[in-house]
Amino acid sequence: MSVWVRVVCGLGGLAIELVVFDAAIRTFLLPRVANVTFSKMSARGIGLFFNALARRSNSYVTRDRILSMFAPFALLGYQTSWLVCSLVAFALGFVAAGVPSFDHAFALSGSSLFTLGVTAAHGGSQAPLEYLEAAVGLTLLALLIAFIPTLYQAFQRREYAVSRLSVRAGIPATPWGVLEIAQSVESYERLEELWREWEEWFIDVGETHTTLVILNFYRSASTKQTWVSSAASVLDAAALFQAAVDVKPSPRAGLCIRSGWLTLRRIADYFKIPYPTEFDSEVPIAITREEFDIVLARLERSGVPIVPDRDAAWRDFKGWRVNYDAIIEAFYTIFTYFRIDWHSAADEPLVGPSNIRSK
Repeated sequence: MSVWVRVVCGLGGLAIELVVFDAAIRTFLLPRVANVTFSKMSARGIGLFFNALARRSNSYVTRDRILSMFAPFALLGYQTSWLVCSLVAFALGFVAAGVPSFDHAFALSGSSLFTLGVTAAHGGSQAPLEYLEAAVGLTLLALLIAFIPTLYQAFQRREYAVSRLSVRAGIPATPWGVLEIAQSVESYERLEELWREWEEWFIDVGETHTTLVILNFYRSASTKQTWVSSAASVLDAAALFQAAVDVKPSPRAGLCIRSGWLTLRRIADYFKIPYPTEFDSEVPIAITREEFDIVLARLERSGVPIVPDRDAAWRDFKGWRVNYDAIIEAFYTIFTYFRIDWHSAADEPLVGPSNIRSK
């Protein structure tokens, strides 16, 4: 081969491998938000396939089961795309190092990358390249192996709080369930623990779901209790408590809401989801006044003390929810989760008292 062909192949191989290492480092090792175009392209292709399969089913349970496989396959897709590109990059490098044909270069590259040893390098410039490619292959594999425990530890922390919420809010978790169950045990003070726990949960999710972006697509274990709907239920419960429950407002509930919307905005920024940054009373929210009144009527039947001025309660609730409304509604669509139906509050059975001893 001519010198110019070898030079072009060498520079092309170097450029491809630099892209691979940039993607691997920023996806697996960089502890901050990073938009990795190469990784996103790989995940987007796999996502199109799984979304096409999911759209063929009318059952949410079936769609959830299909989409639950997307994130693990996307993770393997990262590794596959990086290995394929490394195979091509080093094949071009072997051509630059003097291998006489592309066929031989690809055979040598594959043997080196997967440490098979079926083809040996010849010449002083090829042997170091062979050893370097073997090291690259092992490094990429080690990155994935080391990444998985970190990923699943963050997933387990997220899901532990989601599972605990079923005790405080029912399955699926609803904002009125949080307040009803607190009323059933006659202890609104214990809600302080819930607000504190979820304030910390939001902080943790804000860190993990922006540095380990694939976590956003890891679906919760239960089809009826998702991390998005649970977050929405806690935020709505805190907003209802602050706006409509006729007890002393809780600073901790306000901090929980603030922690929630700051976290959701961090994730929304990554996915380029638009949201209002300043409060405007004219900005609509997904919850209607009719749905709000249905929930207040249900809470009142459950014994929850409701403020007499419903109009003021609606304005206050809207003022809280507008901070996270657009993001939560976008998450339901992006991650294909079911949305909590506030109209169902009119039909669900009430939660009765649970701290009364039998006589």
